[in-house]
Amino acid sequence: MKIDNVQAALNEFGKLVIDRAKSNLKKGGKYGSHNTSNKLTNSLRFETKEMPRSISFDFFAEDYWKFLDKGVKGKISSAKAPNSPYKFGSGKGKKGGLTEGIQRWVKARKFQFKDKKGKFMSYDSTAWLITRSIYAKGIRPTLFFTKPFEAAYKRLPQELVNDLKIDLEKIFNYSIKQPK
Repeated sequence: MKIDNVQAALNEFGKLVIDRAKSNLKKGGKYGSHNTSNKLTNSLRFETKEMPRSISFDFFAEDYWKFLDKGVKGKISSAKAPNSPYKFGSGKGKKGGLTEGIQRWVKARKFQFKDKKGKFMSYDSTAWLITRSIYAKGIRPTLFFTKPFEAAYKRLPQELVNDLKIDLEKIFNYSIKQPK
């Protein structure tokens, strides 16, 4: 397969994955509720670089894409994301990242719980209750990126897959990078 054809196939692959992932994030339901600021949607992109003897192909996204895509096990229960490699309370994540994100989401949506007397709680109290629940129970995987990736991978020309010996696991696990 000619290098021009390889690059064209990879560009088509990348465009298809990014377009469908962005579409998933823009939808309502399990995707849209996580994308209030459009920060993740706007960060999704891919890049192919032709070098003298090789082609480089990378996806780029905000760092938290993987938690939304694969889900996160809760500190108390892993029922929502039993197969996720991520878990709240492992000590590996950014301290306060979930709280900050939930506070922004609650304020952007003007979402407030009511107390037992029927009065609206503050945004901070509402965010704290939501954060506590998510931390304990986890986050369901959305597969907003995985599903488009797998579908586009199946559409790659078989010749390209054979010639370059593309390994789905390696591309998926190692090619997503934080934006520069």
